[in-house]
Formats: sequence, structure tokens, C-alpha cells
Amino acid sequence: MKHDDISLSLFDNANEIICGVDEAGRGPLAGAVYAAAVILDPARPVSGLRDSKKLSEARRDALAEEIKSNALAWAIAYCTEAEIDELNILHASMLAMRRAVEGLQVAPTLALIDGNRCPVMQIRSEAIVKGDDKVAAISAASILAKTARDASLMHLHQQYPMYGFDRHKGYPTALHLERLRLHGVSPVHRRSYAPVRELLGQEVKA
Repeated sequence: MKHDDISLSLFDNANEIICGVDEAGRGPLAGAVYAAAVILDPARPVSGLRDSKKLSEARRDALAEEIKSNALAWAIAYCTEAEIDELNILHASMLAMRRAVEGLQVAPTLALIDGNRCPVMQIRSEAIVKGDDKVAAISAASILAKTARDASLMHLHQQYPMYGFDRHKGYPTALHLERLRLHGVSPVHRRSYAPVRELLGQEVKA
């Protein structure tokens, strides 16, 4: 199901256990795609939640710790570069989100998904366009997914410092593309993505 109006009565239903779900890392050329699911505790609200992209890195990191401390349940999951290449990024993102929901220690009755489509899951789900800036639980999931992915790219930077992952987090910036051409394709690059695929084709021809 899909909707853009978040004033549905189900949000006021005290019997619902609602988790927010979001992903991070669909656009980068390297690294896994991450997803998070969060069930917030009404008795322990987290202030300042919004779309992770609209927060500074320091604020995201601080909120991530607060979310983990105060939420009723949270889980983070991912799909690897190999899974992205095998499934495509859309299906890999859906799978990562499903894994996050299934990893929750508290079973939700409804998953609110950021975007315009939902992963196939055992529980009911609703897609909310721009939900990461409308629904607190989705904002929280957005923050956890983003901080987890950024941390993973800092780890990859330690393994492959020549690509500058600490500066661009795997996104196809001019610096990243320059380093990619200079050093070739690493094991953590997504081979199905056009800039990487083209470079691999050039290497085969050479």
C-alpha cells in the first residue's frame, strides 16, 4: 500500500506496534546498502528527529546513540555489494529493509516504509513518500541506517585508503571517479553500476 497522507486513524490506534523503516546507500558506487527499523517508545521520546540528510554528521551520530538508548526496539541490516550486483539495487534495498524488520526484538504489527514501495514481509506495511521527514519512527530509521553505512565506509577507507571513501562515502564524486580510474576496481565496488562496469570493460579490452 502507498499513501502520502500521514493523518490516518491507524496512527492513533494504541493497539498498533509501529516500526519505521528506511535505507541508506542506494546511490554510491561502493559498499553495502544499509537499512534500519525502529520502534520508538512513546514514554521516552527523542527530540530533533528528521530526515538524516538534513542533519549534520555530529547531530546524526548523537541522535543515533539516543535512538538506540530510548527506542523500544531497533535493528540494522544490509545487503552486500555482491547481493546488489545479483539482485539490483532496488531489490537489494527491499531485502535489507525486510532483514531489518525481521531483526527487531519486538514484533511490530505495522511497518511504515520511506518511499513509494514496500518490501514483501509477513506484516502489514505502508509506503510513505518523504516519510523520513514526516514520521518520527522513519526519521529514526533513516538516522540509524545512514550512520551505520557511513561507519562501514570509514572501515572500508582503512582497507582501501586510495579511494578516499572517508571523503565521499562511496558516492560518484569527481574525486571518487578519478581515484577509480587511477587505481582500478576494488572488491567492494558495485560492478553492476555504470561507471564501474564501464571501467571493467576497459580493463578487459586492455
